[in-house]
Amino acid sequence: MVCLLRRPLYGLKQAPRAWFERFASVVTAAGFSPSAHDPTLFVHTSPRGRTLLLLYVDDMIITGDDSEYIAFVKSRLRDQFVMTDLGPLRYFLGIEVSSTSDDFYISQEKYIHDLLVRAALGDERTVETPMELNVKLQLTDGDPLPDPTRYRHLVGSLVYLAITRPDISYPVHILSQFVYAPTTVHYSHLLCVLRYLHGTITRRLFFPCSSSLQLQCYSDATWASDPSDCRSLSAYCVFLGGSLIAWKTKKQTTVSRSSVEAELRAMALLTAEVTWLR
Repeated sequence: MVCLLRRPLYGLKQAPRAWFERFASVVTAAGFSPSAHDPTLFVHTSPRGRTLLLLYVDDMIITGDDSEYIAFVKSRLRDQFVMTDLGPLRYFLGIEVSSTSDDFYISQEKYIHDLLVRAALGDERTVETPMELNVKLQLTDGDPLPDPTRYRHLVGSLVYLAITRPDISYPVHILSQFVYAPTTVHYSHLLCVLRYLHGTITRRLFFPCSSSLQLQCYSDATWASDPSDCRSLSAYCVFLGGSLIAWKTKKQTTVSRSSVEAELRAMALLTAEVTWLR
């Protein structure tokens, strides 16, 4: 009977959808409305302020101006689900949050530490930069790894780490292009990124409470930087006041025939991001 119960709860394809519909019906009855930009973000607005509820599977963040309504929502959720209130936000999906009366900090220090343990570097060396300047890696560099599983696992972990570490966005973008057939040269550059993280494990993103609500955006592009297909690279970052809130490094989908064309494609990518943010 236990196996039959676990099967419909966790083993069926429709289980996640059924769970989300059940949860959404409860919070909607409590006064929330789903956001048009993210279906897992629920918003409640009243004369006393705005309340936000963000859901990821069965973990959630509740924040807002109306403390009385937040207490009411918690009470309604306890009536419907077995729920644990962990207090002020400190840790969520591998992301650490610390705050004072004037600012917030976001980091993944524990995540980096666990990643370095899994990588088993074998020494305590550190480097100043995650990747050397003007490195152009190719599929044929070095000898193929006999077992690429570790390389794929570490690069996948770095992709998630880039959520709070924009300084590794570019090298992760480069290394992720070789997960299909990594070589010893690619793996050596991966170890360089890990040694850089070992020396900068305490770095955090800073969000001051006094920051303005004005968006400032910057974009850049490299022209025909990939020797294998001559495609260019787009990159951008977006600040809300003095806080970095969005960034991306992405290879362009078509070949740009001039540096101006590459720059315009990067600006178009940034414009789409800013339109969504606004």
